[in-house]
Amino acid sequence: MSEETILITGAGTGFGKDIAFRLAEMGKNVIASVEAMSQVSALEKEAREKGVSMRIEKLDITNEKDRKKAWEWDVDVLVNNAAIKEGGSLVDIPEENLRRQFDVNAISQILLTQKFARKMIQKKQGRIVFTSSVSGLMVNPFSGPYAGSKYALEAFADTLSRELQEFNIEVATINPGPYLTGFNDREFETWKDWPEDPERVFNMEEISFPFEQYDPKEVVEPAIKVILGETKQYRNVVPESMIQQVKEQAESLWTKQTDEGLGQRNEMVQKAYDIDPATKAEDY
Repeated sequence: MSEETILITGAGTGFGKDIAFRLAEMGKNVIASVEAMSQVSALEKEAREKGVSMRIEKLDITNEKDRKKAWEWDVDVLVNNAAIKEGGSLVDIPEENLRRQFDVNAISQILLTQKFARKMIQKKQGRIVFTSSVSGLMVNPFSGPYAGSKYALEAFADTLSRELQEFNIEVATINPGPYLTGFNDREFETWKDWPEDPERVFNMEEISFPFEQYDPKEVVEPAIKVILGETKQYRNVVPESMIQQVKEQAESLWTKQTDEGLGQRNEMVQKAYDIDPATKAEDY
């Protein structure tokens, strides 16, 4: 697939945008899709200013009409990058917000993938990449809605990998850790749009994203290697220094006791109260 076409969803901001521009700079055939029409003109203007060529399309993955339009495109590599991040405790989050989190980050990802996967099956080749998260492999307080959607996405990706292997279709995940794109800090602002609830348990005004955050530029090159098939690793945690932490948390569940720490505040809950928003890793 020397002339492969790469579709990146959620390319209007963050990792998706950085990856799309880097691939375009490399001369790759990129379709950068964005959620809203207002993002199309902004991205086109930036592409002209940077002197790069890429196709920019409006694609809201939750919109059936948009998905049907996208299925007409000839795509060799599908990068499911679009996502939202809803913060807040699981005992407080409104139903609508919880359902929206799973709709965007899990259900609509698969609905979009279905027809592209069938076209890849006909061609007996293709690559499907999911931008997941370390939050699909480990959890932290007040990110339960997001982590739950990413855990679901991890299960979907693993299942697709097994189902599609006989058709010569590669599936991989990219699992970024906490990077300072604004995405994590905005997560802890979403509660401001929630309906008033006098019984709310946690005061989100006092809580921030409980991790120090890295330079997002670190993600681009490892992600591109996955997208272009230059690495054959199925799961790709970035930075690699977090791999051990992810494994240790998963392993700890096998020995965790139901009465462990009862009556005491969890250390990561406390850290969410103590840390400042947008704390850089090197500053902590």
